[in-house]
Amino acid sequence: MGWKNRIREKGNLTHTYRKAGVDIETADALVRRIKKKVRSTFSHNVLADIGAFGAFYDAAFSRMKHPVLVSSVDGVGTKLKIAFAMKRYHTVGQDLVNHCVNDIAVCGAAPLFFMDYFAAGKLSSSVAEKVIEGFVTACRQNSCSLIGGETAEMPGLYAKGEFDLAGTIVGIVEKEEIVDGSNVRRGDVLIGLPSTGLHTNGYSLARRVLLPRYSLNRKVKELRGTLGEALLTVHRSYLEPISLLLKHSLVSGMSHITGGGIAGNTMRVIPRGLRLAIEWNAWRRPEIFSLIQRAGNVPEKDMRRTFNLGIGLIVIVSQQKADEALALLSRSGEQPVIVGDVVK
Repeated sequence: MGWKNRIREKGNLTHTYRKAGVDIETADALVRRIKKKVRSTFSHNVLADIGAFGAFYDAAFSRMKHPVLVSSVDGVGTKLKIAFAMKRYHTVGQDLVNHCVNDIAVCGAAPLFFMDYFAAGKLSSSVAEKVIEGFVTACRQNSCSLIGGETAEMPGLYAKGEFDLAGTIVGIVEKEEIVDGSNVRRGDVLIGLPSTGLHTNGYSLARRVLLPRYSLNRKVKELRGTLGEALLTVHRSYLEPISLLLKHSLVSGMSHITGGGIAGNTMRVIPRGLRLAIEWNAWRRPEIFSLIQRAGNVPEKDMRRTFNLGIGLIVIVSQQKADEALALLSRSGEQPVIVGDVVK
């Protein structure tokens, strides 16, 4: 075939969205498959099925005197890199929902609905479905409706087999019951609740120091399982213990321990003129943090400001209510520990 014929044939090629890398039919089929699962999260306030241009939620909160909406948006970070390597995708969906729930729960809010954003270079229906199943699982556990989301296919933007996640949550709280730290006083006690591992923060450092030395599938004696399993442990929800403490009016302030560590996050709810006195040896750190510190010779200062170090939630209570709060949490199956107090 001559050069001119080749050019002519090339000019007659038919270009379609699918050939460009975007398969609308695959995305539509995914929506059809997940509809029933997503509907299982709906409360009576959800007014539209998935697939509409907008999600509808009935905001008739007749039992509330002054309802205030509380919202938050977040992602899973580079924990996704571990999920890609392990080819395990259902846990990161739970991570995202629980993280967002915790962020508004520490403000005193109960979650109402969650919306997600899933973006990939090439949509894999089986992978996306597992992620969404994780959303569904966590939304049901947190009594939260999954009312909408976006699945975006963007060729060339993401590496093969990789994707990104983001989530938005909206909750509600009575205005006079907002928890913002304004009631925190000198002498208040810091009660910590255990984390389930790294949760969704610090993975860039963890990957940098661990992966050159350990395989994700390697069983590590101290971790009682493989490294990959330890790193993919689901970021837990603290909604139940928080709700329990709020019901008994025991809380002065709360912090969800994410990037910035215990001190960095808790200082966000400490009034001016006060500071934290943290007893860093008051609890035993999970082995995953010791492994990271040893493997990377990570300075203690960096450990404290990067990781939760085994404490995923700080509850601030007055000295007079500390024993009651500890007893209530213990009876509910939690393992609370006093980790410090508020000082001048």
